[in-house]
Amino acid sequence: MDKDFFVKEIEAHSGMLYRVAYTILRSDDACKDALQDTALKAWEKRGTLKEPRYFRTWITRILINTCYDTQRKRKRFVSIEDIAEPQVAAPDISLAMALKSLPEKLRLPLVLYYSEGLTYAEIAQTLRLPTATVRGRIYRAKGELRKELDAE
Repeated sequence: MDKDFFVKEIEAHSGMLYRVAYTILRSDDACKDALQDTALKAWEKRGTLKEPRYFRTWITRILINTCYDTQRKRKRFVSIEDIAEPQVAAPDISLAMALKSLPEKLRLPLVLYYSEGLTYAEIAQTLRLPTATVRGRIYRAKGELRKELDAE
């Protein structure tokens, strides 16, 4: 993988990567740090990617692992940024609140499927889950969202 291909792919997927990071971290600064760490890790490990067509799935997995590492480190202390409201406004506040109420294991596959357009197979590969589990989590997440939105 050459530098031009790598940079082009990172730039092409940066919006999707930011949204995935925000789904996990809920902080603009933490997301930006995670994206930088992900790009660095991916560049260092670029030789492990066997098929360039799987770049999006590969980079998303690296990002998710980086975000989880960040969460583990953040649990040791509470910063003022974690208390502040997110800077990204959602178009529909009731949907944003309903999504926020979902547990991460349901929210992440739902966001990857509907917001980022990944297929069930890509999500399964990214999250290292069976495809049936991904389908089930998306189904349960939609049911939970439906209940939450109908209650309002």
